[in-house]
Amino acid sequence: MKIKLEVEYNSGDKVEVICSAPDIVKFEDKFNMAITKAAQDMRLTHLLFLAHSALSRTKQTDLDFEKWTETVEEVGGVETPKSKG
Repeated sequence: MKIKLEVEYNSGDKVEVICSAPDIVKFEDKFNMAITKAAQDMRLTHLLFLAHSALSRTKQTDLDFEKWTETVEEVGGVETPKSKG
């Protein structure tokens, strides 16, 4: 399972990030909740946590979670275009 998110920073810069197995496992451990359950009751904190986990894992931020959230304007899912067939 992969979750694609877009983060917009206070500066206006945007970055797309792919949350994959290590990030999902970290999420489930942190919140004691299956990712499938979280999808039914998604909170902003969940999205921020997943994005931060992936960005940290890929060395795109070295800020801790709390400091990093202070730099974020918004975060959300990215729609994958449907192929025409």
